Amino acid sequence: TPGEIPPSRILVLDGDTIRIDGRKPDIRLVGFNAPETSRAQCKAERDLGNAATRRLQQLVNGGALDLRSVACNCTPGTEGTERCNYGRRCGVLKVDGRDVGSILIDEKLAVPFHCSGTSCPPTPRPWCRGN
Repeated sequence: TPGEIPPSRILVLDGDTIRIDGRKPDIRLVGFNAPETSRAQCKAERDLGNAATRRLQQLVNGGALDLRSVACNCTPGTEGTERCNYGRRCGVLKVDGRDVGSILIDEKLAVPFHCSGTSCPPTPRPWCRGN
């Protein structure tokens, strides 16, 4: 099918961002937010971000992948620029028919994050509370 992609083409950058064939623009997977790794606000976020990255890599390595491009929820005319999603494209990645975001959320390695129309709510980052 058109969305099938071999694992060898996907480079996992973090728990919610991938790169295809080693080329930018990167693809921000939508519907969830994973903890940051390099820009983490606390050790707990960095540790969980590394775990989410490893888990996404495991899922990718498992194969049966389907990647679909979707429109980013940005102001018209900004898609593909730094003002829209840091220049990344947007996509949905499924493994064996299941959204990787749903898997990471179920495993407590990500939180739901849904944009609508041309904007997104503040990015949820609950990992550093109480630290």
